Amino acid sequence: MTETDAENGRKIVLDTETTGLETSDGHRIIEIGCVEMVARRVNSNDYHQYLQPDREIDAEALQVHGITPEFLADKPRFADIVDDFMNYIKGAELIIHNAPFDIGFLNYELKLANSKWGCIEDHCTVLDSLVLAREKYPGQRNSLDALCKRLAVNNTHRQLHGALLDSQILADVYLAMTGGQESLALRVEGDDSNHDGLQIRRLAADRSAVKVLLANDDEIVAHNERLRAIEKQAGQCLWHNIH
Repeated sequence: MTETDAENGRKIVLDTETTGLETSDGHRIIEIGCVEMVARRVNSNDYHQYLQPDREIDAEALQVHGITPEFLADKPRFADIVDDFMNYIKGAELIIHNAPFDIGFLNYELKLANSKWGCIEDHCTVLDSLVLAREKYPGQRNSLDALCKRLAVNNTHRQLHGALLDSQILADVYLAMTGGQESLALRVEGDDSNHDGLQIRRLAADRSAVKVLLANDDEIVAHNERLRAIEKQAGQCLWHNIH
């Protein structure tokens, strides 16, 4: 498989919410959110599931995600959805911010469920977007919020952490981090600010004209599907008001 084939393959941007920080303390997953991306295009084939953890939720975790035991009381357990979930992610590259945390919890749940699936790494490759960000922006803050600010990704609609919403935001961050857009930035003469670590490059005066590619019908349909998914999750989508 070539580098281009790998880039254009199926990727799943994944996030979880949990009852606490450590599986060694018996903490469990209470939400899984996934966004599918094929050939660097996010589509509407999301996966989203709340889970009954059969244990209390730490107060600190509750402040982060706001998911209560009462809300989860009628939700399925991980063992009930494990086959659907694993069939969804099977064969994909998982993109996860701070991957050891989420992979550790997922493998813990697989073990508790006595499933046939073994561990996540048996079925998927994993890319840690936090490691990628630290390589790209060494010595800087590389939390998801910090990356949103640095890369101009809108996350103002997020009041609390949620697995699906954070996956949608991370998908946008990943595309911005790996899209090579820094070379398009223009520097204002006399402006010596570092723009939060962004590499600013001057464009040559004799450069060729920028080629403008208009969206085709399939891309417009995919774009509108993405806007509808954002509106469904956030309650509104400002892009719908732009003509």
